[in-house]
Amino acid sequence: MTAEQKRLLTIGHSNHSQDRFQQLIVGNEIEVLVDVRSSPRSRYVQWADRAKLPQVIEETGARYLFLGDYLGGRPPGGQFYDAQGHVLYGKVAASAPFATGITRLRRGIGVYRVAIMCSEEDPTYCHRRLLVAKVLLEQGVAVGHIRGDGRIEEEPGPLRFTEGTLLEDEEVLWRSLRSVSPKRRQSTSLAA
Repeated sequence: MTAEQKRLLTIGHSNHSQDRFQQLIVGNEIEVLVDVRSSPRSRYVQWADRAKLPQVIEETGARYLFLGDYLGGRPPGGQFYDAQGHVLYGKVAASAPFATGITRLRRGIGVYRVAIMCSEEDPTYCHRRLLVAKVLLEQGVAVGHIRGDGRIEEEPGPLRFTEGTLLEDEEVLWRSLRSVSPKRRQSTSLAA
């Protein structure tokens, strides 16, 4: 396997026009676009809805694959959220569905030029970087982010979340940066 085959690209559909997004796919020679959104729809970009996106991607000559059930940033189940509604990425990464998704992704990048897609143009705060790319970087996969201007921004190395205090561990810090649960999780405390 060559170094290029051990590389994953990421992209966000953002508010790009369909034509612009297709140009980014073609210009970066993407062979398979893997949708990692938990809810594959957009209020603002109609072409990015799961019902339409496979055809949009096929028009570029690439294939579309949905893995949001495995690699999505908003998993079902209260065990994956803290009391404030942040996704606990360590718990997600340790789950069987996530491991299945990562295995499928790794197999795919061994054969195809793959990009995972979410909604945000800037990957800085997106789960595709903070969760999926972090795990793959730790497994020796190179990661690059396709930006809206067409350039690829390389991820410099494994992501660490240990900027907290001495008593905070990485699992506590490795979570979504904002609350994303549909409703704030209820406290499990018995105190009134």
